Amino acid sequence: MTDSTAPTSKTPAPSAYRDTLNMPDTPFAMRGDLPKREPAWIKDWNDTSRADGGLYKRLRDARHGAPLFVLHDGPPYANGKLHIGHALNKVLKDMIVKSKQLGGFDAQYIPGWDCHGLPIENAIEKLFGRNLSRDEMQAKSRAYATEQIGQQREDFKRLGVLGDWERPYRTMDPANEAGEIRAFKRVIERGFVYRGLKPVYWCFDCASSLAEFEIEYADKKSDTLDVAFETNDAGALAAAFGLPSLPAGKTGFAVIWTTTAWTIPANQALNANPELSYALVDTPKGCLVLAEDLVESCLQRFGLEGTVIATAPGKQLGGLEFRHPLYDVDAGYRRLSPVYLADYVSATDGTGLVHSSPAYGLDDFNSCVAHGLPLKDILNPVTGNGTYAADFPLFGGLHIWKAVPVILEALQNAGRLMATKTITHSYPHCWRHKTPVIYRAAAQWFVRMDEGEGVFTKDKAGKTLRQLALDAIDHTQFYPENGKARLRDMIANRPDWCISRQRSWGVPIPFFLHVDSGELHPRTMDILDQAANIVEKGGIEAWSRVTTEEILGAEDAPLYTKSTDILEVWFDSGSTFQHVLRGSHAHAYANGDFHSEGPEADLYLEGHDQHRGWFHSSLLLGCALYDRAPYRGLLTHGFATDGQGRKMSKSLGNTVEPQSVTSKLGAEIVRLWVASTDYSGDLNIDDKILARVVDAYRRIRNTLRFLMANTSDFDPATQAVPFEQMLEVDRYALARAAELQADILKHFTAYEFHPVVAKLQVYCSEDLGAFYLDVLKDRLYTTAAGSLARRSAQTALWHITNAMLRWMAPFLSFTAEEAWAIFAAKNTTGTLFTEHYWTFPEVSAVPDEALLAKWTRVRAIRDVVNKEIEAVRTAGQVGASLQATVLITAGLDDAALLRSLGEDLKFVTITSAAAVADGAELAVAVTPSSATKCERCWHYRDDVGINPEHPGLCGRCESNLYGAGETRLIA
Repeated sequence: MTDSTAPTSKTPAPSAYRDTLNMPDTPFAMRGDLPKREPAWIKDWNDTSRADGGLYKRLRDARHGAPLFVLHDGPPYANGKLHIGHALNKVLKDMIVKSKQLGGFDAQYIPGWDCHGLPIENAIEKLFGRNLSRDEMQAKSRAYATEQIGQQREDFKRLGVLGDWERPYRTMDPANEAGEIRAFKRVIERGFVYRGLKPVYWCFDCASSLAEFEIEYADKKSDTLDVAFETNDAGALAAAFGLPSLPAGKTGFAVIWTTTAWTIPANQALNANPELSYALVDTPKGCLVLAEDLVESCLQRFGLEGTVIATAPGKQLGGLEFRHPLYDVDAGYRRLSPVYLADYVSATDGTGLVHSSPAYGLDDFNSCVAHGLPLKDILNPVTGNGTYAADFPLFGGLHIWKAVPVILEALQNAGRLMATKTITHSYPHCWRHKTPVIYRAAAQWFVRMDEGEGVFTKDKAGKTLRQLALDAIDHTQFYPENGKARLRDMIANRPDWCISRQRSWGVPIPFFLHVDSGELHPRTMDILDQAANIVEKGGIEAWSRVTTEEILGAEDAPLYTKSTDILEVWFDSGSTFQHVLRGSHAHAYANGDFHSEGPEADLYLEGHDQHRGWFHSSLLLGCALYDRAPYRGLLTHGFATDGQGRKMSKSLGNTVEPQSVTSKLGAEIVRLWVASTDYSGDLNIDDKILARVVDAYRRIRNTLRFLMANTSDFDPATQAVPFEQMLEVDRYALARAAELQADILKHFTAYEFHPVVAKLQVYCSEDLGAFYLDVLKDRLYTTAAGSLARRSAQTALWHITNAMLRWMAPFLSFTAEEAWAIFAAKNTTGTLFTEHYWTFPEVSAVPDEALLAKWTRVRAIRDVVNKEIEAVRTAGQVGASLQATVLITAGLDDAALLRSLGEDLKFVTITSAAAVADGAELAVAVTPSSATKCERCWHYRDDVGINPEHPGLCGRCESNLYGAGETRLIA
């Protein structure tokens, strides 16, 4: 292949020789100018007024009939400005969807928003006060959520995230609200729903119960106290310890230890472990019942001396009765606390005895109910806002936290406080308000985890929900793998799921309860269908306006009360696989349903806190509805933290706002930060880290610019060189690129991006910049424009550019599309994202291991040569490497390998001359060239001026410009 338009033989001035070189040229700018240019691309991508419906619609059309990949969006809350954690989450999802799209999948992404619940109610109360009617709260909440979604959507689009932004799912859309009610009905039919009085987490700020998902632990200061309960029958106590009586003049006390002083007024029982050994200890304050192993530590804590006068197993204490510690202070406490045996009592700390306030502890509740305490007799004086009922003896109207010192004083005055001190310990808090919560008994609706009966069971599940969920975990792929153990532990140990909330803004629990018995109306299942239909037409507001008489008729209406409870917000988001993927968005495009069988989604992706949140609730509801999880895989990422790994907070001043980064550096930098960081742990970010990301971006962009600049005059349709005719180093370059692509695609399959970015940077700097492109420059610039040597190089660069653009497209989406518009200007689709990963000629199917091994060794030897040249350059003996000649002494194998490169060895070493000699070991001798420098190619050659008409040109430049052109075989 030769250039048919070689220049005529005319002596140019030395400065004009530059015009005879094939200098690179491309409109792909060196500087990205991302903050200014990205908005225009975003506007174009999301322009649905175009004839093709916008980019997302084009992608769906391009993959019509292809295998589906569904990443179901975990909905962010429609409240507040986006933070860097939101950006991290959405960009990671976008990278996965785009990588699957390029892999040939119909990779759909429907963004969603979680719209109901307390945070929005709190926002409305801050804006409009607390005295809003239910109708006002719902109307204002819907308007507020709509406004917030609009703002967040623009910020997500600004990050370059592609999705169905014109038709997202919102849990407050009437179709989704109705779908959730229908999902709730099916959970009832399968026997999982029941109503019970049971202690549940309660937040005073929320004025509502909380689920396990809504609890986090933080340190709290509490007062510990040891409290003495006086025996009601000294003879019975003595007999339990095998004594005829207690010592003369002494009475007996059971001593308990607790950190919740506020529960003492509601005490109704004591607990002892039947297997522990208990001691009766004679002290100046009476005979104390303590766990035998704790006698010494207790007496020290009480500041007492005492003698053990008898011991007995805990089972002997069962049934003994003790008086409330305030028994003699107020008639309201004149009651007895029986001892119930319980194996959860331990002797690791405290006194070995536990007091029970069944309304405020799950173990207490279960123990008291199991021993026959009627539910109606359970004392529950703490109201929903945290105060004792106004008529509660001694402490009525006091908030429980403020009542603690008052309770301690009352116990001290009664002579029942043995010891107290302040400690700091881990304690459950509301994850919204960051305030301490309590257990509080309330009549709530639950999803049952274990065996038991549900209301209106129609076709009971064959296994318990806990069993189904644990089985489903074993059929789920986790990224990273340690998420499996975390989710399994949570499911294995969780209590029943409390799904009812006492709020206004949420999907209703459309029940009617009998005013006397509390039983559900016998038509409840039909009413659920009726409610779903009403909500589907008019939203939850329509159900709120419906009267009891309209649903039940005039005869039944006076007998029933309409429930005002709502389903907790985790039921909303946890059921979206059903009411979105099988409901509102089931027929998203012409290619039909989402996965019609098996899990609805291929992947759920959220922060690692969602093992107790969305992953958890979705798993329970998937199993409750279909005996399986709604996802095939779960991917968890860490949190965004500052450069020192600290949690971001306004008080520390270490927050990074994605809006600020995109306006200063571009969204592409945010995307590259996400892609280049290992998301399996927390992701650090600050200005210094972003500066390193910018440097990495520039290196990748400049490499891409070189590739495009040197293929700008290349037409692959007519000028591509067949693979077998390409120069050997070009074939090696393709083999190496194909090898890297195989590695990259493995990472993409495992949803790994930071290794791809790392390997891409090494490829750009080492494989290309430091070797292949360095070797190639002479051939690209100095050989005839249409020569085989140059077209072979351009063919390789064209393939590499095609591949590289696809590798980077999932994370450097703006840059890849910018480059694609130039590189593939004749491409009819106009977007890279309708393409597939590149197929290399021949080498992609069967890697040429021998070729790869050969050039790996050549590069290693070249590194040694470069090191020696650099030493000579440092000594001032040569300037550029072309001023040097090298003699490489090598062993037989290496010498043979280098000789196989022939005359092209000097092009590989980028020297003016290179020779090989046999020797025992590798050695390189560098000497300055004594030849003359060619004014065009800058090589030092003895044939410079061989043609008097061109005294400044060497023989090969003379041939390349005016003759047949030089012959290259290897490099």
